[in-house]
Amino acid sequence: MEGRNQTHVTEFILLGLSDQGEQQSLLFWLFLSMYLVTLTGNLLMILAIITDPRLHTPMYFFLSNLSFSDICFTSTTVPKMLLNIQTQSKVITYEGCLSQMYFFVLFGVLDNILLTVMAYDRFVAICQPLHYMVIMNPKFCGILLLVCWLLSIFNSLLHDLLILRLSFCTDLEIYHFFCELKQVIQLACSDTFLNDLGTYLAGGFLGGFPLTVILSSYSRIVTSILRISSVRGKYKAFSTCGSHLSMVSLFYGTSLGVYLSSAAAQNSRESTIASVMYTVVTPMLNPFIYGLRNRDIKQGLRKLFS
Repeated sequence: MEGRNQTHVTEFILLGLSDQGEQQSLLFWLFLSMYLVTLTGNLLMILAIITDPRLHTPMYFFLSNLSFSDICFTSTTVPKMLLNIQTQSKVITYEGCLSQMYFFVLFGVLDNILLTVMAYDRFVAICQPLHYMVIMNPKFCGILLLVCWLLSIFNSLLHDLLILRLSFCTDLEIYHFFCELKQVIQLACSDTFLNDLGTYLAGGFLGGFPLTVILSSYSRIVTSILRISSVRGKYKAFSTCGSHLSMVSLFYGTSLGVYLSSAAAQNSRESTIASVMYTVVTPMLNPFIYGLRNRDIKQGLRKLFS
């Protein structure tokens, strides 16, 4: 019963990916390498889009914001984990945990909504090409970006405010390498009904609605492409959205994989390892997906280096 007593929380314990000392050095260099690749790849993507006037279009405008979001998304978790490994400390302060949860949820949701907006952009470009520049004008693109940020900020703020009302037990160990919202809620001694309700409602709306928009957009895109008579025309139309479709598949595929592994895992450690896919690997691969598949980005990168 003593372990369930309510207490004033000043810090949490992040148990990380492994308890074995000999694996800590390997994990440090592995995650440091992936973090540096993520930073470099996404920064190059942003610089290429900024410096090349040919890339000043709505699609690349949202892509540059997605790259910025990916940098921030990874930076909320990996540097703290690297610091803990290097200092052999697993402690994170209560305030630090709240801040980490806030920014992690913010940029995770922002990624999701930006992918949805990019799907709509591809829908307009392929299904209504003659009206594309009229519909996707700079003012409308700015409004879409503002809505993305406001929804993400409001959702993150809501979760943090709901966390502030909770009382925690003396058992404050988090089986993760960062303060994951669901696991922090599970440590509470007080009633978590509002937290669970907020999580399910936000997850249903900010997960289900964007996915519905993406599926609807691509169903109409596929229908439009199939109406094109020439094979070359079909290939050209599909190539404009192939990279984005790959990013959507990677994002939702890894998120679904983490959800299923969390439900089927025998312990929290297994789901923690699975979550590395969407927290670290996906932001690292996104620049390569666009860089390797998109001719305009390749030309922009060549121009940047030359």
